[in-house]
Amino acid sequence: MVKRMTRYTSKIITLGILLLLSEAARAQALTLEACYALAEHHYPLIKQRELVAKSAEYSIDNAAKGYLPQLSVNGQATYQSEVTHVPVENPAFTIPLISKDQYKLYGEATQTLYDGGVIRQQVLSQKVNAQVEEQKIDVQLYGLKERINQLYFGVLTLDEQLKQNELLIKDINTGIAKTEAAIANGTALKSSANVLKAELLKANQRTTELKSTRHAYTDMLGLFINQSLGEEAALARPAPVEPSQEIQRPELKLYDYQAQSTEVQYKMLAARNRPKLNFFVQAGVGRPALNMLSNEMKGYYLGGFRLNWSLSGLYTYKKDKALIDLSRRNIAVQREVFLFNTNLTLQQQNREAAKYRDLLASDDEIISLRASVKNAALAQLENGVIDTSDYLLEVNAQDQAQQAKILHEIQFLMAQYTHKTTTGN
Repeated sequence: MVKRMTRYTSKIITLGILLLLSEAARAQALTLEACYALAEHHYPLIKQRELVAKSAEYSIDNAAKGYLPQLSVNGQATYQSEVTHVPVENPAFTIPLISKDQYKLYGEATQTLYDGGVIRQQVLSQKVNAQVEEQKIDVQLYGLKERINQLYFGVLTLDEQLKQNELLIKDINTGIAKTEAAIANGTALKSSANVLKAELLKANQRTTELKSTRHAYTDMLGLFINQSLGEEAALARPAPVEPSQEIQRPELKLYDYQAQSTEVQYKMLAARNRPKLNFFVQAGVGRPALNMLSNEMKGYYLGGFRLNWSLSGLYTYKKDKALIDLSRRNIAVQREVFLFNTNLTLQQQNREAAKYRDLLASDDEIISLRASVKNAALAQLENGVIDTSDYLLEVNAQDQAQQAKILHEIQFLMAQYTHKTTTGN
């Protein structure tokens, strides 16, 4: 009852947290951590966790029932070619002749007194196996983070590109205003304004493309978190994180549980080869019963202790133990391979993050220089020194510099969170 209340309370707390996250997501910008939590809760695989827990509960309960008395009802009817008889003839008394057809029906209750630890290891094995299965679910659910990262940072990138595109549109509109003023003053041709207006249409098309792509990303993200994210859904930019090289992935805990399972197998193997001692009581009817010289159907009972020690397990004990040892070593190899590949991935991610850090160091200077050139070009356009094509070259150059910085910023931030996801921190 206490366990049920604890699980029920835990479910209420989890549901409350998710409701708060859901309400917060509607009220303000959705956060990356909220997406992680909502995606994990709504992913169909989460339902398997409850099934594993319930299966483990039933299996453990069944294994523990081995401590209860074991009841059985048995019966047999036989016909035999010969029966026991006493080869003595005496006129003073008659020794009965036992029938060749014999019958027996009895019930037996057996209570385990010592089983070598088999039941205890069975219970422990079910608990460890449940931990292994639950951890496998955690490993699969953890893989959601990488997919959420791609969608989330994809939306952030598109948001920044939309902002930059609005700045580009603003610069083009400024150029159009200056050109139309020059046309009115007779210092510029009408075709000069048309060049800028064509570029403005291209920029507006770019806005349409970016919004459409963003909508596709938010739709996919909404499916993961089970929420409808409209075009206006806002995502908060995560704060930068300091990378940690310590690996704390759920796979490592899975390998630990699997290693514990092999230890239980060692103990189970030893327990099965130990002697077993039971107390039993048997009662029933038979012809003959306990008196082999009586040919009547009579009731009977008997009780006592039964010792059983099967030595056949000793024949394969050495090889069985070697098989378990191979399994344990295989788990160790899998763990080593996982750590090797993860560390290799982390080195690549560290290099990627360092690359974006170096690029960002010079992005601001490039943008500043491009902005000064563009401003000078705007003044030259106003004075008729250059035409609109020359002005657009400088506008596009600054826009590309801004786009590069935006991309580098999001890529650097995504590299940090990808590194965090890879390490499990």
